[in-house]
Amino acid sequence: MIDLTELWNFDDPAGSEQRLRAAQVEAPETEAAVLQTQVARALGLQGRYAEALAVLDGIECTDPEVTVRSLLERGRVYRSSGDVTAAAPLFEAAVAAADPGLEGLAIDAMHMVALTLEGDDQIAYTRGILDRARASRDPSARRWLASLLNNLGMAYSDQGEWQLALQTFEEALAERRTGSDLEATFAARWMVAWALRHLGRTAEARDAQLALQADLVAAGREDPYVHEELALLDQA
Repeated sequence: MIDLTELWNFDDPAGSEQRLRAAQVEAPETEAAVLQTQVARALGLQGRYAEALAVLDGIECTDPEVTVRSLLERGRVYRSSGDVTAAAPLFEAAVAAADPGLEGLAIDAMHMVALTLEGDDQIAYTRGILDRARASRDPSARRWLASLLNNLGMAYSDQGEWQLALQTFEEALAERRTGSDLEATFAARWMVAWALRHLGRTAEARDAQLALQADLVAAGREDPYVHEELALLDQA
């Protein structure tokens, strides 16, 4: 099966769309259908919702992975367009359709279900996904741990539970440090510092943001959100 990570750049959905379409041309039937679901996702990220749904409508392959991906991407299109009511049952159907060999996709679908929930329901459901991902031996499922922890931290922050949010963001950062995604690690460091500011621990937050800023500069990157946080910390 084709490695989708080589074709995707979520910061450039238009470019990703072109790469996915090009890869689809000579791909075998099932792979081509998988790629078609990703073309729909790229269109959705560009706000081209009707086109995305038309692409999904054109999928005829009944392979189990394609079925799950089609449900998942259709749900994402509806959610992105603001129709959460239509999206939620599609995510739930994707979870139900994912057999044991598609554990990573099941976790993806579950994390989308969680995003349709609010408050305590979202927190409880996300904890359940974390338990499932931690118990899994499938690398594609365990790769979700850092993202799930970040989502749980955000759910805690939405509830004003900043100490729990900080602890969860720190767990997410520790998980990110075990991988090689530098951008995601930078983002996880920002989340920890952000939570520190909301807890009133401004000196620690400032030190963390300054250290992050220095590492971003050394890596040839810049993040306006770091500057924004430093300005807020200066005001504090």
